[in-house]
Amino acid sequence: MSTKLRDDVPQFQGVPAPLRLPEQTHVGAVHLQIGDLQRSVDYYRGVLGMEVLEHGAGRASVGVKGAAPLAYLVENKGVSPVSRRGRFGLYHFALLLPDRVALGRFAAHVLRLGLRPGMADHSVSEALYLNDPDGLGIEVYADRPRASWTYRGEELVMTTDPLDVGSLITAGAGEDWNAAPAGTTMGHVHLHVGDLAKAEAFYHRSLGFDKTVWTYPGALFFSAGGYHHHLGTNIWSPGPSARADEAKLLEWEIVVPERRQTYVVAQSLRAGGYAVDDAPCGVRTYDPWGTRVYVRSEERR
Repeated sequence: MSTKLRDDVPQFQGVPAPLRLPEQTHVGAVHLQIGDLQRSVDYYRGVLGMEVLEHGAGRASVGVKGAAPLAYLVENKGVSPVSRRGRFGLYHFALLLPDRVALGRFAAHVLRLGLRPGMADHSVSEALYLNDPDGLGIEVYADRPRASWTYRGEELVMTTDPLDVGSLITAGAGEDWNAAPAGTTMGHVHLHVGDLAKAEAFYHRSLGFDKTVWTYPGALFFSAGGYHHHLGTNIWSPGPSARADEAKLLEWEIVVPERRQTYVVAQSLRAGGYAVDDAPCGVRTYDPWGTRVYVRSEERR
C-alpha cells in the first residue's frame, strides 16, 4: 500500500487520550442481525468451523467449544442483505486464529469449498476475507510475532500487500480444517464511519483506545495494550447507517478486566457528551453513527 495521504483525510498524531483502556482489554462477541437463522448456523459451522453453543427460537451463539461465544446470531426474518456499497456500522469482524498453521489449513479449506476469499498481507498479520450469507464481512487472520512489527516514528506500519497463499497453505502441513481451533478469539472489529475526526473523538478521546495507525488512506486504527488494532474505522462507505430491516451489527463488546474500569469509561464518555446506559457488568453506549458498544468486565456477574 502507498502511505501517501489523501488531501481530504485529516492527519492524526498520536496524542495520548485523557483515559487509556487497560492493557488487558480485548474484543468480546459481536451480535449480528441476520435473515435466516438456520442458513447462518450452517455457514458459521460449515465454513468457519464454529460450534453452536446455544440454539433457541430465532437466536444462536457460536464459537469454540468450551469458550465464551464469539458471535450471537439474531434472526429477523426477511431483512435485506448488506448493501454492496456498505453502511455505516460493520465493515468486518475478525476472527484471530492462534497461529499461521491454523490459517494455512483454513485457507486450503475455503478454497476446497470453491469460495474465493479476499486475501492480504498486512505486515503485522496475514488475512482472508469472506462474507456470510447476509453479506456481513468476516476476516480470518493470524498475527505475525510482535517482534517483527515495524514502526514509522510512533506509528505502527500496516500494509495491504498480496498474500503468499501458497506458502500459507504449505504451513498447514496438509492437515484438514475440522473446526476453529482452541485459542480462536475475536481479534478486532472494523467499522464504516462517516467522519474520522468524530471517530477519533469517540473511540480515542472518550472511550480510551490508543491510536496506532493514522496515515492509512481513509482509515484510523485503535488498540489497547500495544496490539496492532482492536478497532479499525474507515470512510470508505457513503453510508447511511444500516436500517432496522437490513442485516447489520447490532452490538460489539469491549471487555476490560474489572467492573470498576467500566465506571471510569462511563464517566469519560458522559464528559464527552455521549449517552451511556447501565448494563450487566458494564455499560452500553452508541458511537456517532448509532453502532452500539457494550463495555463490560471480564466476569459476567
